[in-house]
Amino acid sequence: MQKIEIIKTKLIPISAIEGNKGQIDGLPKNPRLIKDAKFEKLKKSIEDNPEMLGARELIVYPYNDNFVIIGGNMRYTACKELGYKELPCKVLPVDYSAEQLRAITIKDNVAFGENDWEFLANEWDVVELEEWGLQMPTYLTDNEIDLESFFEESNQEDKEQIFKIILEYTEEDYNSVLDALKKYSGSKENIIANLLGI
Repeated sequence: MQKIEIIKTKLIPISAIEGNKGQIDGLPKNPRLIKDAKFEKLKKSIEDNPEMLGARELIVYPYNDNFVIIGGNMRYTACKELGYKELPCKVLPVDYSAEQLRAITIKDNVAFGENDWEFLANEWDVVELEEWGLQMPTYLTDNEIDLESFFEESNQEDKEQIFKIILEYTEEDYNSVLDALKKYSGSKENIIANLLGI
């Protein structure tokens, strides 16, 4: 097992921080984009919870008497617009290779896990989640489910993904539905598709 290197946090004047524009040899410019509405949500998120900046610092690399952002370009831009004068940063050692910097740039923004959308929709406040910047699938945020859009959206994301529609019944209704479904043959999915005419 490799030893974990602890990188201390430093408060750095925002004037000494610059975005990654490809100025470091071997490190392409920052690939992340953020649209207007999401950028406004990011700014609001920072305004509502500025303590998150101390828990999720920028990752920077020393370059020509300044610091180039390796992770956190969008947060930096939002903080700059909000009038911050300094930001907490993790300063990477100067001996980091371009390969290491590239890996950190991408890995800092990769989400390895998946969201349990059903759990989020049932246990969390969807409005809060959206305010915090989590983009919910439209079939969970609309009052009425547009099945055509639901399947179109689903297929664009991942044609191999399996989706479930969960219905809630009283025990009596549930047993009635089961009895009615027993009149048909085939898989549950095929029976539902036949009933819906798709």
